[in-house]
Amino acid sequence: MKIKAALLAVSAAALLAACSPAADKSGAPAADAASTAPVELKAPAGVYAMDPTHASLQWSIAHNTISNYTARFNTFSAKITLDPANLANSTVEATIDPASVDANYPADYVGAHAASGFKSWSEDIARNKNFLNAGAFPQITFKSTKVELTGPRTAKVTGDLTFLGVTKPVTLDATFNGELEKHPFMQVPAIGFAAEGRFKRSDFGMAVGPVGDEVTIRFDAEFIKEAAPAAAAAPAA
Repeated sequence: MKIKAALLAVSAAALLAACSPAADKSGAPAADAASTAPVELKAPAGVYAMDPTHASLQWSIAHNTISNYTARFNTFSAKITLDPANLANSTVEATIDPASVDANYPADYVGAHAASGFKSWSEDIARNKNFLNAGAFPQITFKSTKVELTGPRTAKVTGDLTFLGVTKPVTLDATFNGELEKHPFMQVPAIGFAAEGRFKRSDFGMAVGPVGDEVTIRFDAEFIKEAAPAAAAAPAA
């Protein structure tokens, strides 16, 4: 998803899972030190933009109670604002173009669904008022509101998902995949993470038919550090 991959998105601060959990004050035995040791990030603070050539955003939903139907979005973007000094303050936001949905339908859709008025199953999902209704709602967005570190490489990223004109909180389970001090081609720092989450489409006003209500979204991407904005020139005396 701008969705900070829905979708997703979305979202992001998974990379932020670099602090060990707070100490347990209940008197319970301490967690294994190796499993909670913080990740030492070499990535500097700043804004990291998603590399669209190394990103995927998929969604799946139960179909006829006997399978999970999976499709993807081809056009989406995301940004992470990384704060290495306080990783929980890092943020992510993303934007998805619902018209870019790709259902990879191999059969003759028009021949079997002539009454639909659409040229493909992907177009039907994207444009149909009963589905993504991209004509009326041309963007799906996600913007994080809270990052909770759950381990050295994991976090729960909660944010506002705006879908079909409705905004509701959704929580993603994010995993920090790693970092590069210098990308081999871009020659700048790079980071990577994956995220997965679930929400009910009925919560956003979509009617539930022969497919399930719960949607699962999966996002995986690399992010490249953006150049810092140039300082404004001092006014002439």
